[in-house]
Amino acid sequence: MTTKLTTSGLRHVALFVQDLDACLHFYTELLGMKIEWQPDPDNIYLTSGNDNLALHRAPADFDTRGPQRLDHIGFIINTADDVDHWFDFLQNEQIEIRQPPRSHRDGARSFYCYDPGGTVVQMIYHPPISIGKHNE
Repeated sequence: MTTKLTTSGLRHVALFVQDLDACLHFYTELLGMKIEWQPDPDNIYLTSGNDNLALHRAPADFDTRGPQRLDHIGFIINTADDVDHWFDFLQNEQIEIRQPPRSHRDGARSFYCYDPGGTVVQMIYHPPISIGKHNE
């Protein structure tokens, strides 16, 4: 008899960042995350209430020009209309946009921007897991 193992989902991401203060501002002041724990000046753990994002100060010789395997991280948005409100808000905050909002074939709606460390961040309404009602 084989027991199938399960998880509670992917809810933790850890990022090396060169400008810890700028990234902390982006995730807390703009995206509304809260500091969960800061064990020392080089490591900060943030949460939205059901997740955990670790920001680790990158070593001085950290090479950001090399290839990386991470394509992007995503934040779930409650409604499709909220995606556009987030887009306007982040644009007004001078956040660099990678791709403007668009609707996807599966009913999702999203856009992509960059955090101050260059990580691509997707703001996405995804009907199977978003809280709000589908409103297209």
